[in-house]
Amino acid sequence: MESSILECIGVEIIGVMSPVSICMFLVVLLVYSLSTSSSPDLTIRTAANLVYAENPSDTTAQKLEGALLNAVVFVILIAIVTFLLVLLYYYNCTAFLRHYVRFSAFFVLASMGGSIFLSLIQRFSIPLDSITCFIFLFNFTIVGVLSVFASAIPIILRQCYMVCLGIIVAAWFTKLPEWTTWSLLVALAVYDLVAVLAPGGPLKLLVDLASSRNEELPALIYEARPTVAPTGRAATLGFLVAGVNESGSGSGSSSIELQVVPTENEGNRNRNTHGADDDSVDVVRVEDHNDEGERSPLVGSANREEERSPLVEVNRTEREMATRREAEEMTERGIKLGLGDFVFYSVLVGRAAMYDLMTVYACYLAIISGLGCTLILLSVCRHALPALPISIALGVLFYFLTRLLMEPFIVGTATNLMMF
Repeated sequence: MESSILECIGVEIIGVMSPVSICMFLVVLLVYSLSTSSSPDLTIRTAANLVYAENPSDTTAQKLEGALLNAVVFVILIAIVTFLLVLLYYYNCTAFLRHYVRFSAFFVLASMGGSIFLSLIQRFSIPLDSITCFIFLFNFTIVGVLSVFASAIPIILRQCYMVCLGIIVAAWFTKLPEWTTWSLLVALAVYDLVAVLAPGGPLKLLVDLASSRNEELPALIYEARPTVAPTGRAATLGFLVAGVNESGSGSGSSSIELQVVPTENEGNRNRNTHGADDDSVDVVRVEDHNDEGERSPLVGSANREEERSPLVEVNRTEREMATRREAEEMTERGIKLGLGDFVFYSVLVGRAAMYDLMTVYACYLAIISGLGCTLILLSVCRHALPALPISIALGVLFYFLTRLLMEPFIVGTATNLMMF
């Protein structure tokens, strides 16, 4: 029976969904913990709201227009920066890009993470002096920067810091006004779709360049597990499945011993033994054990175009071999998810947490379902796919459906004692 690629990478699918779930859960906790300590009217100035600063007294039309302008400007800035990174990577400025990513990680952990850390200290009145706080934050930041690209760092530590970076950035994005947040999420999902799948998309150009050079992208990417080196591939691509059922005849009894010869590793030996130059010939050695313990080798060759022996069933097709080869290649590369996907999944759930827990549950299930659909499409298409569009579309849809339809229905039936 032909094995599916999903069966081979099922563990890695769980290895991607688990950190995404942890990131969203911790962002929700941060939102609940810090929402009471900060003023609801506080608006931060970032690249996401350069054009319009949302005011509660503005009309709905003004909020919608300003939020759309903010989203368009933010996407344009991201596109410009991404094309600049493509240009630098095209001209082999890999060292500069690596230092830039390290600096970005340092800035996020030190400034943005430090601000959140101080807010938690004030919120829960943790008795901690400034010197101890500085030492802790310094060590946390330095280890995080080293874990971005250092090969000697354990993979579990790198994964933890990638989740921490996603939590910190997502927690800051949840401070944006509501209309701007939803406009940004939709605009970024559309941009991600175009940037990855369009022929001249910047992310597609980056992936194609990295594939042509056979090297890793200098970017903040979460890896489900360490990438296996090319030399680690076992010689399992060429194999032969054979089965023989032999019963005794006459007064003596005999047994059949099969030796399966891998076609890729033993191709030269087969050609030397049988004088055949056709690579499509699969060789099965059958040894007969008689009563005297003597072994008489019976060597038969099964060609794809010839009729198979009824004693030997060869179950090998081109489609099966291609599926196994693709599954092994995908397993070696591993499933990778960009840090931006962690961030904006968590932003959506964090924004839902500002309303109620029912909306959080609905958005979480929608995002995980969208991520699962994306991974299924990945196993079918077998090339890089955007991870934001399906999850963000389902998350936004379920947010408004839950807020506008489900919650009034459930609250109404519960208050009238029709549902407990």
